[in-house]
Amino acid sequence: MSRAVLGAIAALVGWGCASDALEPVREVRLGTHVEDWRDEILYQIVVDRFANGDPRNDWRVDPDWRALGRYKGGDWQGIIERLDYLEALGVTAIWISPIVLNVDTDAGVDGYHGYWQVDLERLNPHFGDLATLRALVRACHARGIKVVLDVVTNHMGQVFYYDINMNGRPDVLVAGSGTRSAVTHVTEYDPDYDPRGIQAFTSLGEAGPAPIRFFDMPEIFRVPPSPAVLRRPEAYHRRGRVTDWGVREQVLFGDFPGGLKDLATGEPAVREALVDAFVRWVLWTDVDGFRIDTLKHVEHEFWAYFAPEVRRRLAAAGKRNFILFGEAFDGDEALVGSYTAPGLLDSVFHFPHKFQVFDDVFLRGAPTRRIEALLERRETFFGTEPQPDGIGIAPARALVHFIDNHDVPRFLFYTDDPRRLRAALAYLLTQDGIPCIYYGTEQDFFGGNDPANREPLWWSGYRTDGETFRWIARLTRIRRALEPLRRGDFRLRWVSDRVGDEADAGIVAFERVTPSGGYALVVINARDGERRTAFGGEVMRVGEQAPPGTVLVDVLGGERFTVASSGTLEVRVGPYGARILVRESDRVTIPSP
Repeated sequence: MSRAVLGAIAALVGWGCASDALEPVREVRLGTHVEDWRDEILYQIVVDRFANGDPRNDWRVDPDWRALGRYKGGDWQGIIERLDYLEALGVTAIWISPIVLNVDTDAGVDGYHGYWQVDLERLNPHFGDLATLRALVRACHARGIKVVLDVVTNHMGQVFYYDINMNGRPDVLVAGSGTRSAVTHVTEYDPDYDPRGIQAFTSLGEAGPAPIRFFDMPEIFRVPPSPAVLRRPEAYHRRGRVTDWGVREQVLFGDFPGGLKDLATGEPAVREALVDAFVRWVLWTDVDGFRIDTLKHVEHEFWAYFAPEVRRRLAAAGKRNFILFGEAFDGDEALVGSYTAPGLLDSVFHFPHKFQVFDDVFLRGAPTRRIEALLERRETFFGTEPQPDGIGIAPARALVHFIDNHDVPRFLFYTDDPRRLRAALAYLLTQDGIPCIYYGTEQDFFGGNDPANREPLWWSGYRTDGETFRWIARLTRIRRALEPLRRGDFRLRWVSDRVGDEADAGIVAFERVTPSGGYALVVINARDGERRTAFGGEVMRVGEQAPPGTVLVDVLGGERFTVASSGTLEVRVGPYGARILVRESDRVTIPSP
């Protein structure tokens, strides 16, 4: 790499801290911008893939549309310039991918996603400087859009190697004598898990714990990490990469395959450094929450320190209602829910719900009875009281629901029928909790596993006239206009065990009711063909908020339905359709997209 390019990179990295660049936004006043997080419609953005607004940071960008493992040029300025697009969709909060400096590239793949952090005190220059990040937050707040930062506490990028043969360089080597022990190939970048810690090995056998050596490759930001405490060997577990995800010890203490080095989050100095670093970004930008990566790979004791301490420091600075929610990529409800125990996080991504409802019911045709089973277990596994000094809502009522995200194939990867997706979106945007939409869903993107599911949004031309975009925009406005859809209790009224051509197969119906008497009834058909809320002589019974004779109006289509004298209501729904019914007497007005 030329001296000129290296100089340009160094200038970009320093740009985020340059005093002249920060003069217009030196002072940041913190505020509380959220009343109730259930009012928000969250939109996940992989910054590198959303919009390119500043060509000055387009170095080491690969324009090949097939090379989705490389930087593509999206940045914070691009988001600023596309806020009209987000408003047209009805988004009220954005979750942006990690902002801090990353190992830039490794083995032909780039750190565009943000999860290979190397310096928690500097920004990733591919995305802009501190002035631009602050400008993004200010521009969002001016439009009523909240900003959530993605943060990582579990690991750093591949910032060191294990010098197993103690020769001072990273090798892929052969270990074992071939007589008394097996001959194996070992990579010093990413050796297999050893509960004792990775051991040194010479021709004479094991030689004790392998020393670690930090890289010094500034041209790709593969340098000793910051803050300084993270340059100590004791800051890492040093046990090598996970080889068996079913072993809890490995999940907690192992490196992520690919060389991501597991932090020793049980060490007080490491815990303090992580809190310091991430709280500082809030103080410098006025963002509104953290999405926290890889929850299940960090011990619960860490969260018992991190969550209250973050809340305490931010409250002292004038920031309250700061949401802390995280990702435990697992279908085990007990495990996922355990991170919402008293004193821990405000919410989590509801992965069991993603797997059992959106994947099984809406994608694969499982019976809607599965929704009821999941709902009945919710308060067993998820926190039922608000966290002290948290967002004021019990975790069980503030779960983040999603159809797909950057870690799983997109919904449309498995089906070429977007009607199924639109039915799932109807459920996502009318159920309780906090809905989260992955960027590109509105454009019918259909990528498979990472990185195919991280397509540049500019491929779509940012169109706002597509059927799925318009469907989401309509649903978001209905949700925002109807308090019951945001804050109401969730009461199932009809689910079915049937999966064939029966009259109610694929039907799910539920009421949303507020303490003040606000009311909405939602009926969704997750199947092809018309279905109804009746089967074998039984008809759906509605709640007391819609007594006999009540006229209910579908705000989606305008049709009227009258509750029978028996308190029952038969509602017919077309293929993969939905109805959102409100009392005619409530005189609801839905803003046009």
